[in-house]
Amino acid sequence: MKPVLKSPWNEIGDTKLIKISERLYAKLETENPTGSIKDRTIQYIVKHALTAGEIDMTTVFVEASSGNTGISLSAIGASLGIPVKIIMPSNMSRERKQMMEIFGAEIIDAPPSDFKTAISMRNELVAKHDNVWSPMQFENHLNIECHHETTGREILNQVPPFKSISAFFSGAGTGGTIMGVQRAFRENDNKAKCILVVPAEASDKHGIQGIGDGGDYLVKRDELDGVKEVATEDAIRRAKRFAFERGVLIGISSGANLCAAEKYIEEEDPDGIVVITLCDRGERYLSLF
Repeated sequence: MKPVLKSPWNEIGDTKLIKISERLYAKLETENPTGSIKDRTIQYIVKHALTAGEIDMTTVFVEASSGNTGISLSAIGASLGIPVKIIMPSNMSRERKQMMEIFGAEIIDAPPSDFKTAISMRNELVAKHDNVWSPMQFENHLNIECHHETTGREILNQVPPFKSISAFFSGAGTGGTIMGVQRAFRENDNKAKCILVVPAEASDKHGIQGIGDGGDYLVKRDELDGVKEVATEDAIRRAKRFAFERGVLIGISSGANLCAAEKYIEEEDPDGIVVITLCDRGERYLSLF
C-alpha cells in the first residue's frame, strides 16, 4: 500500500507576514503544523519522494537534526504510518526530544554539539539498510527549491502596497531558507539584501539551537550580502521580550533574527522594509529560557 499524506500535511505554508514595526515585518512560521519553518522543507521533500516511488510502507525515515527537522519528520512519519529515527547531538533541548517522541520517533544520541558525527551516523544507516530513506536536509537542493517556490514567493506577494523590501535576514541550520528566498528575490529582479544571521560564539559554545550547526552546508556566503552576528544572551532576551509584548512564544533563532534586523534598521536607516522569519515556537526551549 502506498503511503498517503493526511491533512494538514498536504496544506503547508501560506503563513502570515505580520508587522513588527513600521519597517520590520516577519513571516509567522509558527503557524505550520509543528510550529516551525522546517515543516515546509520536510513536506516538500517527502512529497517529491512519494511521487517518485521512493517511499512505501516498509520504509524507515532517518535524519540528523538539531531539532526542528527531526520534529517535522517525526510528525509527517506519524501521518504516513512510517517509523522515524532521529540522530541528534545529546545536548539539544529536552523539549525538542519530547516532541519527537510524542510522534513515536526513536532518538539516537550523537556526541554533544557534534553535527558532523550525527550526519555520518545517518549516512551509515542509509548505506547499510535498503529500506532506510532520508531527506538529506544538509545536502538536498530540494531544500533550497522549497523556499524558492514557497517562502520567497510568498514574501514577495505579501509585501504591503507601495512598500519595497530593503533586506531579508535569516539564520541558517542548513541554509535552505536564505538561499531559496534569495533565489526568489533575484528571479523577480528584487534588489533586497539577503543577510545571514550567525551566533557570535563558536559553534560548540553558542545556545542558538537551529543555526550555526557546525557548517554552512547549503549556504553560499559569497552570494549573500553580509553576515550579522548575534550573541546567544541577546537572542534569548529578545525572544522572551517578544513573548511578553506580543503574546507569541517564539524560539531563540527567531530572537536572533529580530536582534539582527532591528540593529540593521537602527544603523542603516533603510528606505524600505526589512523582512525576517519567526522560525519556530518557543515551547521547545523552555528549559533554556
